[in-house]
Amino acid sequence: MRFADFRSDTFTKPSKVMRQVMCEAEVGDDVFGEDPTVNRLQDIIAELTGKESALFVSSGTQGNQVCLNAHTQPGSEVIAGRESHIFNYECGAPALLSGVQLFPIDDNRGWVTLEEVKNAVRHEDVHYPQTQMICLENTHNRAGGTIFPFEEIEKISQFAREKDCRIHLDGARLWNAVIETGISIKDYAKNFDSISLCFSKGLGAPVGSIVAGSKEFIKRVHYYRKVYGGGMRQVGILAAACIYALNNNFDLLKKDHERAKYFAEEISKIPGILIDLTTVQTNIAIFSVDLPNFRVDDFLFKLKENGVLMLNIDHNRIRMVCHLDLEDEDIEKGITVIQKLLV
Repeated sequence: MRFADFRSDTFTKPSKVMRQVMCEAEVGDDVFGEDPTVNRLQDIIAELTGKESALFVSSGTQGNQVCLNAHTQPGSEVIAGRESHIFNYECGAPALLSGVQLFPIDDNRGWVTLEEVKNAVRHEDVHYPQTQMICLENTHNRAGGTIFPFEEIEKISQFAREKDCRIHLDGARLWNAVIETGISIKDYAKNFDSISLCFSKGLGAPVGSIVAGSKEFIKRVHYYRKVYGGGMRQVGILAAACIYALNNNFDLLKKDHERAKYFAEEISKIPGILIDLTTVQTNIAIFSVDLPNFRVDDFLFKLKENGVLMLNIDHNRIRMVCHLDLEDEDIEKGITVIQKLLV
């Protein structure tokens, strides 16, 4: 049985052409800064973001955490969304690796306002940890791939600079925000001291993320990447896949968005399905089911029996994600199976 796999855009697999590009990649020892393909990728991203420098890392979590390390001191506090990836899916790493405390604020719609950030900043008092960093996420995974309003980003960025507070963007799916809004990565990035981007989600590379910032900042990040065991030697094999993905798969993200919105509109017509169509802005749709005796685990099992794979993100919410390994017939199959199970 061929599964329609909506679990995540991380389930994409490298195409034959991408594999060939990887096989032919020119490589060197990246720990010594001598891998030409990695260096080329880092130069591309530095130019794309308008930052002085960039550094390839193994994952989005590693990218976020080396940035936290480089921006903060132990005992300080970092403002982050309660629904953010950094707060929910990075294993308590800010406390473990950086010795910092997260101050979670409400971002269940996928973004926060300047006023909410202002209210979270600590006053100078001997009893309080001091706010040293603000982390934003765009697009926002647990809110359903929603896009952080650009005007609010600009306001929060200006406030952070006035407070001499560092500001970081978890931009794992920023590519999706860019393709949907038309706002450039450089325009987004200018509002942040650091930015992390992921190649292994919608762009379809098998491995890899990258962080960008000032030269001095990336020098510190490089140190922490080494501390984490992140030096990967002849990693140009992976960097080549990332360059290929960026050059060839970026424009395909628009199709993912169209499919997710179509899927959401169709299942919204099924009795018992609860979904806020205004939150389906990119390639993710999150829905719940309001029916007597409904159990998410049972529903996911029945989906799998019928060749459809999805994930729950809590006790009642189910997430589907569109990506470049899906076809139109997979979308139709997902809709048809849900109708079959619920109607």
